Amino acid sequence: MAETKFIIKTNNKRDLWIQIGIVLLLSLIILLIFFFIYLPWTTNHGESITVPDLRGMKLEELEEFLDDKDLRYEVQDSTFDLNMPPLSVKEQYPKANSKVKAGRKIYLTVVAKNPRMVTMPNLKDMSLKSAEMTLKNYKLIMGSITLKPYLGSVVLEQSVTSGQKVPEGTHINLVAGDGANNKEFTAPDLIGKTEEEAKFEIAASGLILGSVLPAPGTPGTITKQNPAAGTTIRTGDIIDIWITSDAPPTTPDQQQEPNL
Repeated sequence: MAETKFIIKTNNKRDLWIQIGIVLLLSLIILLIFFFIYLPWTTNHGESITVPDLRGMKLEELEEFLDDKDLRYEVQDSTFDLNMPPLSVKEQYPKANSKVKAGRKIYLTVVAKNPRMVTMPNLKDMSLKSAEMTLKNYKLIMGSITLKPYLGSVVLEQSVTSGQKVPEGTHINLVAGDGANNKEFTAPDLIGKTEEEAKFEIAASGLILGSVLPAPGTPGTITKQNPAAGTTIRTGDIIDIWITSDAPPTTPDQQQEPNL
């Protein structure tokens, strides 16, 4: 069989360059069609997918469900929830109804089969609001609250001793003061007084001494208080003081936060 050869016939160099230019132009057009029309069409480029609501779904259902929607998932965390079945989705990111690209991974928090054990915090002398926030941080639940006559509205007893290991989701019952005679008045001015003088005035005002924090200066002198002098407070509220000492002052990272 005779070999076929493709020969460009030109009469001069000008015709040759014209034909080379035509070939290059056609090649460029083919490349543009491939990258901007064919490739985006085959890969669904630019299309967005609405993220479904996965909360409550079991893990065993997810893979097939998300495959149909061209999405993936990854379990990022787990937590215990008495009100949800184990190995079901509790939280997701991105959230339901978000717009994402095909193939996007959805990060999940699922319900653990068994609760994790946490160390019970000490809630005594905290306000009920602070106690509730602390319990939430430890993934515990505030249970019943029993009030008893007491000057301050603070936690007096807790159903689980501090330091004891308890499962997440445990209900913690509290006994708190009812704040009897809980009248409003202005906070006393403790600045410049000694620690003993401040303690006497705090007790005489029906307040509770909270944190005693170190501060730089002449040893034995109060330089700051919280709430500040003149602030409206109630009988039984907690007041924190900053008092100078011989010890070097703590850095902001080392200094503990006062009770609020």
